[in-house]
Amino acid sequence: MKVKNIKIGIHHHPGSFSDRWISYCKKNNIPFKIVNCFDNDIINQLKDCNGLMWHWSNLDYRDKILAKSLIVTLEKIGKSVFPNYNSCWHYDDKLGQKYLLEAIGAPLVPTYIFYSKEDALEWVKKTTFPKVFKLSGGSSSSNVRLVKSKESAIKLIERSFNQGFPLYDKYSAWKQRFWILRREGHKIKRIINFIKTKGVNKVFNPIRGSSLLPRQIGYAYFQDYIPGLKFDDRIIVIGNKAIAVRRMVRKNDFRASGSGLLDYDFKKIPLETIKIAFNIAKRIGSQSLSFDFIYSKGAPLITEISYCYVMGEFYDNCPGYWDENLNWHLDNVDPQRYILEDFIKSLE
Repeated sequence: MKVKNIKIGIHHHPGSFSDRWISYCKKNNIPFKIVNCFDNDIINQLKDCNGLMWHWSNLDYRDKILAKSLIVTLEKIGKSVFPNYNSCWHYDDKLGQKYLLEAIGAPLVPTYIFYSKEDALEWVKKTTFPKVFKLSGGSSSSNVRLVKSKESAIKLIERSFNQGFPLYDKYSAWKQRFWILRREGHKIKRIINFIKTKGVNKVFNPIRGSSLLPRQIGYAYFQDYIPGLKFDDRIIVIGNKAIAVRRMVRKNDFRASGSGLLDYDFKKIPLETIKIAFNIAKRIGSQSLSFDFIYSKGAPLITEISYCYVMGEFYDNCPGYWDENLNWHLDNVDPQRYILEDFIKSLE
């Protein structure tokens, strides 16, 4: 890729999208500099840059404090940013997503939010069960529970308006890590990797600063439960490309997110779902947007959206992408490369 008169500032956090962005820039002689968004002089650091790329996380308390404010500030002074504000203000904010998706007429799973205990308890008297209870933040099915009875819903509502919930649930993280270990079974290399890096370390040593993440209190969030689901479709729209993978529900569960049980047969993904994803991403004005779609009587419904997603073979193994006209293209999929190439084009 040939570029002219641009320079990109990249906030580097090992293990994030920045790994691939930096590698790509070095390989293709694209001018860039590594910056630190938490430095007091970050605005000055970016003076000679056309834009900033920062894969900020929902589980770093510093990111949650700073990211949106810095992004808005940079956009006000004419700097391009990935993610831009339209892409990420609703990231890990299911409350905001509910109102945004309803406002643009997106097919959202019916969702109910209450900001007083009295209103929530009154609703419980009239609704039916089961329902799905969620916190505003969380990924890989963390902070998501199936509520089977009125009594269970009342207990969750009481807690929601009293002591609340931690945003990072160590118990859920523990279960998810050992689910990965069981799922991998005989794959020795991955088991060793689990022990050395991701698994044991995260079970017994929670993420840095997790206690500083905002406690979830003062609201109650429920969605309708759609019975009989065997999968969901994860669709990611990056510019004029859409990639997809079908995620299967694990045994004795109702959630597909975090299962790691994947089907890459793109022919199984309804083109209507791809079309909806493109349309919503365009209306929101996002640079990158992932969707979780489930189906009720064949109709696609969105459960949540996110500007970012896991990096690696999860999406690299997709066989190709659809363009905006729903034409299929074989490709060596790399979402982070797609993001960077689109960002460079926007700067030029």
